[in-house]
Order: sequence, then C-alpha cells, then structure tokens
Amino acid sequence: MRTVALLLLLALTGCERATADRAAVQPLARVNGVEIFARQVNAPNLNQALEKVIDRELLVQKAIGAGLESDPAVADAIDAARRHVLAQAYLERAASALTKPTREEVRAFYNENPALFAERRIYRVRELAASAPAEMIDVLRAQAARAKELEEVAAWLRARNAHFSATTYTQPAEQLPLAFLPQMARMKPGEIAVFATPLGASVIQLIHAEEAPLGAAEASALIEQFLAGRRRLEFAEAEVKRLREGARIQYVAQLKR
Repeated sequence: MRTVALLLLLALTGCERATADRAAVQPLARVNGVEIFARQVNAPNLNQALEKVIDRELLVQKAIGAGLESDPAVADAIDAARRHVLAQAYLERAASALTKPTREEVRAFYNENPALFAERRIYRVRELAASAPAEMIDVLRAQAARAKELEEVAAWLRARNAHFSATTYTQPAEQLPLAFLPQMARMKPGEIAVFATPLGASVIQLIHAEEAPLGAAEASALIEQFLAGRRRLEFAEAEVKRLREGARIQYVAQLKR
C-alpha cells in the first residue's frame, strides 16, 4: 500500500509539473504571426500584462523592420542586457543552495539593533546634504555643535561656496542609513548631528521623533529577509572574487584615474 501511495504521489506530481509546463508554452496571443506564450506574461493582472506584452511586441517588430538591431549602440545595449541577465541568473542559481537564517541569528540581530526594533522611532528631520571633502567633516561637526538652528550651518556652507541641498522629511528608522541610527536614537528635538557620506556629509536636525517599537515576532520576517539578502550579497562578492582569482585578466589600455 505504501508503494502504491508513493507511486500515486509521484504520478500526481508529474501530472502537475506537466500541466504547468504545458501552460507555460501555451500561446495566449499572436501578433502579426508571432506567438506570445504564457511564460512571457507574469503578473497578477494577466489581461493587463498581456496587453503590455502585445504593445511591446508591436514596437519590437517595428524596430526590427527598421533595421535597428544593426545599429551599433542598440546592438551594444542588447548584448549588455543579455550579459546582465546571464550574470544575475548564475548568481541566483548558485545562491539558491545557501541556508536560511536560523532563529538564533534572527533573534541576535533583533537584540543587537534596538534602534531598528525594540526602540524604533519615526523621525521628522531637516537635512543638509553637502558635497564636502573628507578633511572638512570635522570642521563642519565643530560648526554644527555651536549652531542652534540648521540655517546657521547652511549660512556657513554658503560662505564657503559649498554645494548642498536642503530637505525636510519623515522616515521610520529602517529607511535611514544604518550608520546614522545609534546617534539619532539618542538625539532630542532641536539637536544637530553631522554624518559622513560617500559624497560628503549629511547634516541633520531632529524636529520630532515618535516611538514606534516592533516586537520580536512582528520583526522576525523582516529580519529573516534582510539577513538572507545580506547573505546573498556576501556570497556574490565572494564568488566574483573567487572567479577573478582564477581568471586571466589583461588590461590592454591605460585608463585615466
């Protein structure tokens, strides 16, 4: 009986897979004789998605008819897109064997980042995003420490012809740079902080902060997703490094640095 049940299960699984395969290659429409298959239309609203694929196919046919495939810029773009898809597909296939984050890892991340979860806040801030050399950051921090309003820092930057943009926004902790959070979690309304950024500095004045904690159970799915994404990123970096070490790479032109 167990053998029969197993055979029935395998048969049903095979039938389901065969049905799915047949559905994927089933033509949904024909555009000037070119068939559009179900596998090309992947969206919750199938009818709307199909219409978009039809529109794209019409444009593709006109582009091919106009000989745009032979245009060097278009050919280069097509090749670049193809290579990008292949590279991503390889990484996704290789990363599929990675293990999921454990409960212990999820719990540890929750405990190590109270500003994101147990002590999470929603911040209303004013920000000056300034282009500044690294040696100017400490001077900017000293100036900000003396200022009572962000406009004083803005005037100081203007006097030195520094480029900056000013914005006011409201964001929860998880949408802010992770490096900002430890200090921002301690800030009180009116206080100003300066953070180094890849392009210069971010000068932030806290207007208001509202407590909005997330419990461990509520945050577990988000943490698992974040840790899995970080694990895939680390894997991709390690894999590229491994491939580089085993490859023969020759630079045939001198690039300006």
